Amino acid sequence: MALALRPQTAGRLQRLQVPLQVALYAGMFIASEQLVEWLHLPLPANIVGMLLLLALIMLRVLPLNWVKAGSAWLLAEMLLFFVPAVVAVVNYSQLLRVEGWRIFLVIAISTILVLSATALVVDRVYRFEIWLAQRKQARHE
Repeated sequence: MALALRPQTAGRLQRLQVPLQVALYAGMFIASEQLVEWLHLPLPANIVGMLLLLALIMLRVLPLNWVKAGSAWLLAEMLLFFVPAVVAVVNYSQLLRVEGWRIFLVIAISTILVLSATALVVDRVYRFEIWLAQRKQARHE
């Protein structure tokens, strides 16, 4: 009889996994807000929360596979977070007709700058990792 209950229990746990993970993210954000306020950190709470989550995953306090389902669901539902932006575009269409080219130019330049900075950082980190691997290999030889 215990064997018959296991698939039901596993199914329930799977259905609860995403809401529990999203609740974990929300709890970490609230804790990060408190931490930022308490320590007077010059960083926003969402950045502190992401760093805390990264630390928990890297220190293997929180298994990576345990946070995957919640993050995948949030990414899949990300369009819902952009609905207010679409409504704003519809409400301010006159502004976009007059100043739209400037707004587009700022968005294009900032996107190019962010992509360039990201590419530069990734390239530097990659070269640093290659240098570390070569140094480690030279020590072993």
